[in-house]
Amino acid sequence: MSRPTMQHRLAAEFIGTFWLVLGGCGSAVFAAKFIAGDGTSLGIGFLGVALAFGLTVLTGVYAFGTISGGHFNPAVTLGAALARRVEWAALPLYWIAQVLGGLVAGGVIYFVASGQDGWSATGNMAANGYGAHSPGGFSLVAVLVTEIVLTAVFLLVILGSTDDRAPKGFAGLSIGLTLTLIHLISIPISNTSVNPARSTAVAFFNGDGAPAQLWAFWVAPLVGAAIAGVAYPFLFGVAEQLADRPDRDDALEQAR
Repeated sequence: MSRPTMQHRLAAEFIGTFWLVLGGCGSAVFAAKFIAGDGTSLGIGFLGVALAFGLTVLTGVYAFGTISGGHFNPAVTLGAALARRVEWAALPLYWIAQVLGGLVAGGVIYFVASGQDGWSATGNMAANGYGAHSPGGFSLVAVLVTEIVLTAVFLLVILGSTDDRAPKGFAGLSIGLTLTLIHLISIPISNTSVNPARSTAVAFFNGDGAPAQLWAFWVAPLVGAAIAGVAYPFLFGVAEQLADRPDRDDALEQAR
C-alpha cells in the first residue's frame, strides 16, 4: 500500500479538526443548556459536552489516524515533532490545515445557530477565557497552569498510547477518554482548550473579549505539549520505534 501524500494527510487533519470543533463546540452551543418549550431542561451539561469532545477525537483518530496520525491539534503536532514522531517539515502545514478546519466548523456553528430567533453569537460560541470570561471566574494564572498541565498530560497519554510498545488498536479509545476527563476537570476553569485550533475556531465569532484572550490558549497548550514532547523520551526511553503510521519519517530512524 502506498504511503499517503502530504495532500492526503492535510485533508485528514482538516476534516478531523472540523469534526472535533463541530462535535465539541457544537454540542456546547446547541445542546448544553437546551430548554424545551414547556420549560423542561434537556441540556447535556458539562458531562455531555465533555463526552462530545472525547467522542469526536476517538472517532477521528480511528478514521484518520492511519492517514495523518490523527492530531487535529497544533499542540499535539508540536509534541509529536519534539518526540520525533512526525517530521518537522509537516508542522506548519498541519497547523494551517488544523486552524482552517476549525474555522470552517466555527462558521458552520455560527450559521446554524443564527437560524434561531433572538440568538446572538456574542458570548455564546463556547469560547475559552480567563477572568470575567472564565465560566467559574478563574484567574489568568490559574487558567495558564491548568492548560499547561492538562495539555502535557494529554500529550504523554497520546505518545504512550501510540508507542510501538503499547497494545495495538486502543490508542483512539485511550486518547478520547483522556480528552473527556480533561474537559470534566477544566470546563469550569477555562471552558477547556488544550487545543489552539479549537480556541481559534470560535473566538472571533464569539467576540466578547475572546479574541483578545486567544493568545493564552495558544501559549499554554504549546508550552504543555513541548514539555511532554521533550520529557517523554527521557522518562520512558529513547530507543522506542516511531509509531507505525504513514506520517513516520524514515530519515528520523536513520538519524538515531
